[in-house]
Amino acid sequence: MSDAEDLARDRDRAQALLEEWVASDALRRHCRSVEIALRAYAAELGEDADAWGCVGLLHDFDWERHPSLERHPQDGEPVLAALGYPEWFRRAILSHAEHVHLPRETALERHLFACDELAGFIHACALMRPDRLEGMEPRSVRKKLKDKRFAANVSREDITAGAEGIGRDLDDHIAFVIAALAPHAAELGLTA
Repeated sequence: MSDAEDLARDRDRAQALLEEWVASDALRRHCRSVEIALRAYAAELGEDADAWGCVGLLHDFDWERHPSLERHPQDGEPVLAALGYPEWFRRAILSHAEHVHLPRETALERHLFACDELAGFIHACALMRPDRLEGMEPRSVRKKLKDKRFAANVSREDITAGAEGIGRDLDDHIAFVIAALAPHAAELGLTA
């Protein structure tokens, strides 16, 4: 395996980069949530969980320095290139942003897009519940999706399109992500 391919699977280096670029605990938790969801999907699909997880962990690594659609994730991509991350890794991260208009061609790209907004929305939903993630069901998440004022910055269209893009029923996708995140509730700040 090449150095670039090794780097794409090196979680310690990905974590160090995230910590160097991201000060916000909330953004770090979001990146970790997406990593967890992608690792779970990779395991289910027989894909490379380390590679998928590192993509999830770093998908928003540049947001604090480039907090606009004009710059994120486009301005983060050359940083990853200079560090030696392979093209497929960088392309997956670019593809998670609708405004980049990069077709999502691989399973990794489609699953990153599917998990990004949903993981954030599930986190927001859990914060509103006394039991947090414990016992959370898709129907309660769907109910919150209908309330446009709740987590208003989350794109409902992206959540729906994401589930369609991976060929899963939305309720099934929601349940899968909840189940993936639940064992990590304490780390994600989602314990009662």
